[in-house]
Amino acid sequence: MPVAFPSITIPKRLLMGPGPSEVDPRVYHAMTQPVVGYLDPTLLQVMDQIHTMLRTVFCTRNAATFPLPGTGSAGMEASLINFIEPGDEVAVIVGGVFAARMCEMVERCGGKLIRTDHRPGTTADLDRVRGAIRGKKVKVLAAVHSETSTGVCQPLEPLKEIAREAGALLVVDTVSSLGGIPLQVDAWGVDVCYSGSQKCLGCPPGLAPITIGERAVEVLHHRQRPVQSWYLDLSMIEKYWGQERRYHHTPPVSMLYALHEALRVVLEEDLEAVWARHQQCHRALVRGLEAMGLKMFVEKPEARAWTVNTVCVPDGVDEARVRASLGDRFGIEIAPGIGELRGKIWRIGLMGRTANAPLVLLLLNALESALGENGFSCPRGAGVAAAESLFHA
Repeated sequence: MPVAFPSITIPKRLLMGPGPSEVDPRVYHAMTQPVVGYLDPTLLQVMDQIHTMLRTVFCTRNAATFPLPGTGSAGMEASLINFIEPGDEVAVIVGGVFAARMCEMVERCGGKLIRTDHRPGTTADLDRVRGAIRGKKVKVLAAVHSETSTGVCQPLEPLKEIAREAGALLVVDTVSSLGGIPLQVDAWGVDVCYSGSQKCLGCPPGLAPITIGERAVEVLHHRQRPVQSWYLDLSMIEKYWGQERRYHHTPPVSMLYALHEALRVVLEEDLEAVWARHQQCHRALVRGLEAMGLKMFVEKPEARAWTVNTVCVPDGVDEARVRASLGDRFGIEIAPGIGELRGKIWRIGLMGRTANAPLVLLLLNALESALGENGFSCPRGAGVAAAESLFHA
């Protein structure tokens, strides 16, 4: 007898965690378009436009710019294993979970790791970074732009000089910053830069946009041995996205439709306007949270990512119960801390569609209620009023 399984109805959540973020209805609709073959002329046109739009969003002229199949972690792995060979010295600036993940990948592909740690919640001490790599033959200097685990935004432009002094490639994670925080790949000397589709771009998870500069392409093409991963070998993938259109793998066609539409949404608004919207919503949220008596985990305002806002859990408050209250009563999802910050912070995402005034105000109102239910008294309406004062300034 055949076994019948019931259909599953997925509840609608308001995704205000660190990702995935809300998806525009236009993007959902794009995913329903017919699937075609990997060399269909229409798909190739979609790919050409994705290439052009991604270069605009990355602020680069790099020819090797395309989305990889896989999440942001696939982008991270591809950005390291393609340029590191056994014995290469690799410096990683670490201040959270995702930079630490870079370190593990470096060691797995035989690189000699030079790890410089800084306290979570702070940006890197550049003098310490210089000191750690001075006199060494460093192949790659890697950093995270917006550390999703801590809410820190690491300035990238100063790293350009450090990488050039060392003769190293600068590899940067922009998973939770691309399309939400200013990023200038060419102007800031970033050689390899990767991201994820599911954060500020407002696309479902499953693609990892990447851009590779000429210096990095030269390194890739002059490797002593093949890249350890066949699937993530950029020297082969670039041939499918370039003029050759040489088959490498079957692309996730529907996800390419989704990314194409998501990028159109971003660029129709204008990239600088998108950045400004994320910044304004971040400032309004912080103002509201502080008016409620809450404390931001990242103390220096200039070090805070606009996209992932980290809030200290007040003493005596059960952070999981607050999140459950938000979910059960208001359908809002925020996230707990991860790694050493588990149980100590909440992570609130303002990315893509959730970086807008009505949702910031909705969250502040709901959070006030959830906190009150769990023993933390907030001045009634103070958070919403404080945030509104910025939106209406």
